Amino acid sequence: MKTFKLISYTILTISLSLLVSCSGGKKTNPEASEAEVLPPDIVELRADQVKLANIVTGSIEMRSLSGNLKVNGTVGVAPQNLATVCMPFGGFVKSAMLMPGNAVTKGQTLAILENQEFIDIQLNYLDAKSKLEFAEAEYQRHTELYKEDVYSAKNLQKVTSEYKSLKAQVKALEQKLALIGISPENLHEADISRSVAVVSPISGFVKSVNINIGKYVAPTDVLFEIVNSDKLYLELTLFEKDADKVAAGQRIRFFINNETEQHDAVIYQTGRSVSTDKTYKVYATVTGACKNLLPGMYVNASIEASAIQTASLPSEAIVSFDDKDYIFIFDKNKEEGGKQFTEYRMVEIQKGVTDDGFTEIRLPEGFDTEKAIVVIKGAYNLLSAKKNAGEMSC
Repeated sequence: MKTFKLISYTILTISLSLLVSCSGGKKTNPEASEAEVLPPDIVELRADQVKLANIVTGSIEMRSLSGNLKVNGTVGVAPQNLATVCMPFGGFVKSAMLMPGNAVTKGQTLAILENQEFIDIQLNYLDAKSKLEFAEAEYQRHTELYKEDVYSAKNLQKVTSEYKSLKAQVKALEQKLALIGISPENLHEADISRSVAVVSPISGFVKSVNINIGKYVAPTDVLFEIVNSDKLYLELTLFEKDADKVAAGQRIRFFINNETEQHDAVIYQTGRSVSTDKTYKVYATVTGACKNLLPGMYVNASIEASAIQTASLPSEAIVSFDDKDYIFIFDKNKEEGGKQFTEYRMVEIQKGVTDDGFTEIRLPEGFDTEKAIVVIKGAYNLLSAKKNAGEMSC
């Protein structure tokens, strides 16, 4: 069947070529001695040739077209869903219970550290708290005596200064206790401990473990990395020319690791600048559950480009020649030697997105889209006639 179609198309092309060779290029009018030279962008056909070429005309339509942009990117995690766990005062690792990949919940113990400084902080807090209770009582007593003119202003100032100083010390030590995870309200003389628990600040899974039992860790050392993969995002890279085709709210389909399973995302933000390599960043929130999706993974994505009203034609109305795209429009009808002829003009255009059999076209400046009569079927036959005009003799 395909061979039959190819033979039929070839016969049609040869027929048109033979016919056009008599009407295209230079043609002699029996009633005149001068030959007519057609412009290089004109194809001329007789009425029977138009019928043989199956020429159908129509108009340029304004349609909503959406195209798909193929882009690449990586999986990322929002800052609030990625935690780096350290111990502000360092210490020796007494126990570590987790391995990379383990699931954890917020507040769960990750490790136990020991440090002499933990004891000192607790002792200093309890000592300052005890002194503060005495200083507060003295402050209140001297204030009452000063009101009764029994106590001098100088002595009251000294007592007040001591009271405020101790109060500040207690507040500072409470903050130190909070840094190492000890509640000041629950700390008593019998509860002083040399070890503290390192807890997870978020729920997620353990990405990395950098400790072992007996190891000393400094305040700047990273003990664990915790990642919450429930809320991941995509960072996609587009070329500068496609920046106007994406906007917040557009849907994205993407794949990972050559998997056939499709994942979905929605654009929540587009970049505000173009990088030095003329690329443009787009950020999208991953929707739905993706069990195999992890931060740092490489993804292949397809963005559903914005649907806009644009000048468009059926895709078969557009032909390519010498790496350029053209359409044919009706130019005029005329009569020569008692025969009816139709002239079609070849117009260079630029193609845009294609959707559902229609293609966006960008027309030359000043082109009248409302009045133009465009060849929507048979354009390739006209192109063949144009190529072969004058190459064969009748």
